Amino acid sequence: MTDQNQGMNVSDRISGSTAEEIVGSIRALIHDGSLKAGDTLPPYRALAERLGVNRNTAMTAYRLLVQVNIAESRGRAGTVIADPYHEFAEEGFARDSVLLDVGDGNPAPELLPDPSEVTLGRVTPTLYGEPTIDPDLAQWATRWIEEHQDRPFRLTVTAGAVDAIERLLSQALTRGDQVALEDPCFLTSISTMHQNGFQPVPVAMDSEGMVPESLREALEAGVRAVVCTPRAHNPTGVSLTPERAAQLRGVLADYPQVMVIEDDHFALLATNEYSTIISPERERWALVRSMSKALGPDMRIAFVASDATTAERLAARISGGITWVSHLLQRITHAMLSSSDAMQQIHEASAHYAARNAAFVAELRDAGFASPSHDGLNIWVDTGASAKAVLAALMTRGWIARDGAAFALAGDHEHCLRFTVHELSDSEMRRLVGDLAESSQEAALAAAKPGSLSRR
Repeated sequence: MTDQNQGMNVSDRISGSTAEEIVGSIRALIHDGSLKAGDTLPPYRALAERLGVNRNTAMTAYRLLVQVNIAESRGRAGTVIADPYHEFAEEGFARDSVLLDVGDGNPAPELLPDPSEVTLGRVTPTLYGEPTIDPDLAQWATRWIEEHQDRPFRLTVTAGAVDAIERLLSQALTRGDQVALEDPCFLTSISTMHQNGFQPVPVAMDSEGMVPESLREALEAGVRAVVCTPRAHNPTGVSLTPERAAQLRGVLADYPQVMVIEDDHFALLATNEYSTIISPERERWALVRSMSKALGPDMRIAFVASDATTAERLAARISGGITWVSHLLQRITHAMLSSSDAMQQIHEASAHYAARNAAFVAELRDAGFASPSHDGLNIWVDTGASAKAVLAALMTRGWIARDGAAFALAGDHEHCLRFTVHELSDSEMRRLVGDLAESSQEAALAAAKPGSLSRR
């Protein structure tokens, strides 16, 4: 970060005696091109010492920069200048490719119930100011959630899980607040944090879910909310065990003011039992269950069960005037969930995903690869080599997968790949695993060569 024209370090040109003046100075350096996206700002303690100001002044300046998306806080990696044009990775097919995409994260289209096969009966028009939740759908969802969450709750309907989590965080937090997220993390959660000005704080994962010690570190760092996937975590396919859920509840008990959000996105299809980190004493909490995996991504509906205060604040953001979820869509959803044929198809889809993923994990194990995945649509694999190099080698063999680095908040996932393989035949799975083994070996050998960039 050296300004060659001035012959001095750019950080030495940051000036100001107040937080606002420091922010203005940094913005001026960005505007004249001295500071660019990705440049790391000096530690706030060092900046405060050089400027002769209180550390809190420098810290406030950095916080203001983060709140307006001029900078990003990356924890121990420091505060860096943000890229205003950065495009975050998203789920979905690789565009304009003739290669076989095994990283799209999609459910199987042929396993989704057909909404045209359900009967709605007479549809009564819904007008401005009417209740935002269809009563029949509310009754169905309430009975379903009560089977797994025995504490009292109020129900809200949102336009999908992402909409739910964004609204939940926005009604409880302000820009710059910290949110604990699993690392590796769901792609859309990463973009949601940045687009809303929240600071993601990574919580390490293992084969049983969030690591308690890592969650405690995040809580001690001052997070205001925790977002956890209780089962079928994307991208790892990990589900919380009852023992791990109890440990996490114990950690959270020391932080009663923190909001806890569970994103149980795979609930209708999950083969693992639901284990919650929401204790009976938790004041601010929400359980989010989306229909996108079971009924299709275009069914933009999620159910939110939450405490009364959270529900009231959500209701204020989902008014009967402009932002409610279409009652027509709610009625179609209720008709599908009430259809024995549609529910049978959902059960068959659940069994299919579980069986195909188990078959792939078995193939991986025979080839010497480890995977913690046991529920969901995706398989997480440690290749033992640079994922980027492995991906490049796989592409020459006709495959596209997802680079684990795209899901990383801070952890080292550069050796990992995510696969979506439930539509592959047995022979295609064997070929993919064979190609993965060869690609990983090629990448490892290339990295071991003298002079290799990956060794430096």
